[in-house]
Amino acid sequence: MDERLQIQKILKGDTSSFGYFVDTYQDMAMTIAFRVCENKQDAEDIVQNAFVKAFHNLHTFRSDSKFSTWFYRIVYNTAITETRGTTYNTTFVDYKGIDTDSSFSEFDTMNILEEKERKEMVNKALGKIPKDERVLLSLYYLDDNSVKEIAAITGLTDTNIKVKLFRARKRFAEAIDLLMKREGSINL
Repeated sequence: MDERLQIQKILKGDTSSFGYFVDTYQDMAMTIAFRVCENKQDAEDIVQNAFVKAFHNLHTFRSDSKFSTWFYRIVYNTAITETRGTTYNTTFVDYKGIDTDSSFSEFDTMNILEEKERKEMVNKALGKIPKDERVLLSLYYLDDNSVKEIAAITGLTDTNIKVKLFRARKRFAEAIDLLMKREGSINL
């Protein structure tokens, strides 16, 4: 359904329509918040606060950008604000999990285990690079945001984002190489 129509319904009093936005954007919002704060519980709180802020400020949304860009900026700013000056205990969190259907064949099970190992390796490598670069890589590669959209979300310039993405890719590749040498080769 068209997001503008959903927004109009919400602004006219149909608050239950906001569930569409929660269902659509909650996973990437969790990814962004987690990349900034590195703690699942805090990321959940940040996302919840961001949804509340978005709901209360929906009347300020201008349709000159995508809703996702506007909302992810709220998530990013909320995460930055709430984590400023705070140290967190970091742990790996896989939000997607894996399907545990018992009808998998042995081949499917091996594929699932290999995919889980790849995800763990990617998350470990992301943990080795600076937070701001983690967020940029997640926005660019996981959510397919353009450089302009990331600029709107983070408040950085297009040029700055391109430079940071270049550095982030290089650091990420170095982190993957180092982890693969330490932990053994995994087919990425």
